[in-house]
Amino acid sequence: MTIGLTFDLRTQYEAMGLSKEETAEFDSEETIDCLERAIECAGYTVNRIGNIHSLVERLAGGARWDLVFNISEGLYGRSREAQIPALLEAYGIPYTFSDPLTLALALDKAMAKAIVRTSGVPTPDYAVVDSMNFTVCLDFPLFVKPISEGTGKGVQTASIVWNEADLKDRCEFILRKYRQPAIVEGYLPGREFTVGILGTGENARAVGVLEVRLLDSAEPLVYSYANKEFCEERVQYVLVRDEAIARDASEMALMAYNALGCRDAGRVDLKCDAPGQLSFIEINPLAGLHPSHSDLPILCALNGIGYEELIARIIQSASDRHAHTGMRLPKGCERSNCS
Repeated sequence: MTIGLTFDLRTQYEAMGLSKEETAEFDSEETIDCLERAIECAGYTVNRIGNIHSLVERLAGGARWDLVFNISEGLYGRSREAQIPALLEAYGIPYTFSDPLTLALALDKAMAKAIVRTSGVPTPDYAVVDSMNFTVCLDFPLFVKPISEGTGKGVQTASIVWNEADLKDRCEFILRKYRQPAIVEGYLPGREFTVGILGTGENARAVGVLEVRLLDSAEPLVYSYANKEFCEERVQYVLVRDEAIARDASEMALMAYNALGCRDAGRVDLKCDAPGQLSFIEINPLAGLHPSHSDLPILCALNGIGYEELIARIIQSASDRHAHTGMRLPKGCERSNCS
């Protein structure tokens, strides 16, 4: 079985002039090397594809794969994570992780919150600011961030705003720098957790709950871009052993994961208010997969699931899904294991 590997290489985009923050969601050569070895360890042949432009060229040249392991985040548009899955579906090629609809919804934080809220999952009240002519009817303090970014981009201590003047300044900053709306939500000052999930639908299971604790060297109060980028020196990840907290966090995360239709694996971020009540913050259906730097592999490792096993379970979940759906290639697009 040949597995294609789609990804966005960070150094490739930096060479095009993009900044480190602009490429924060993309992968290092080390991540791709580790992922390739893990897939081979599971008994498959790996064929590196690269980004969407490389995929288009390969498809046009007749290349096909039994399955594509997709970790491409995309570069442009609020549906950028959905672009490669949509293209693969057009060619009838099975792939890992969520479908285009889920990926597009999850990347838009307001859309994701609206959907999980209707499923009964608590989340802070919020508003979307898409111009400087706005009114937000929410109580301070508030938290402001880009509506469609990941890896903590646009998140700083200054994201916590305490008055109208700070809110105006922060929204203006987001609109100008990130060229997208800001989402404004009630600020939660309590403990922060991330929940790892493997599987799909009724087979989805939480594999552990990780508490994110900021060290004295960290930017205070927020799990920011800088804190994530330098997590080895700034963050302590602690596997939650308290059964009540782990149970409540797992149940809430699974409800959100299934409400959005996530598949194979993902990560759900939760935070507590001052009294300790958990709320949904956001979801990542295309979680980072660096063995020692990304939250999901860290969580799995602390819970006894090694990196090779994690990757094998993701592939098995995707294979099982596609075996049931019976995806067929369009006429004239017969599959072959091309290199």
